[in-house]
Amino acid sequence: MARDTDAKCRKCRRAGEKLFLKGDRCATAKCGMVKRAYAPGVHGKRVSRGQSEYGVQLSAKQKIKRIYGVLERQFRKHFDEVVHKPGITGDLLLGRLEMRLDAITYRAGFSTSRAQGRQIVNHGLISVNGKKTTIPSYEVKVGDIIAINSTKIEKKYFNSITESIKARKDFPSWISFDVSKMEAKVTNTPSRDEIGINVDAQIVVEYYSR
Repeated sequence: MARDTDAKCRKCRRAGEKLFLKGDRCATAKCGMVKRAYAPGVHGKRVSRGQSEYGVQLSAKQKIKRIYGVLERQFRKHFDEVVHKPGITGDLLLGRLEMRLDAITYRAGFSTSRAQGRQIVNHGLISVNGKKTTIPSYEVKVGDIIAINSTKIEKKYFNSITESIKARKDFPSWISFDVSKMEAKVTNTPSRDEIGINVDAQIVVEYYSR
């Protein structure tokens, strides 16, 4: 499947807010939203008018897709996986996206962004319960242990992030990290509040129900 190759900073500028698609860089003066805090296009001009209900729904869907770096086909597949489950479908959708292996890799600190997490998984650098897994959309289950593939653990990249992980104090509440083993264990599925994504995912349900 073709990847979305649109510039990450452009996606944030189009959304009108930081989506933190470049990890640590987004917190610096190099951030595109800091240097060019206006919409992409000719002079960043945008017609000012109220959005229709459909426009609001579409914007919410696009924002979530950009945050998690998934295209429409994959996004719809995740939606179909949760739509018939008991609970609030929008919250379940965010929970499913957050339990993708590339997202967990990012949350655990093995990567500085979800996009980098997807690359690391694709290159076979991450294991789930001791087995190399190369599918970024793989659904991590509660109780699964995520770690650096033992054959790759001496790679220069991972040596460079070891110290920052050891000094980290803000692991997500649904991840238990064993610093001595450099392993992340998923202890529960994150709730809507724990995920911290500033978008109403229930609007996406309304979009697909049209």
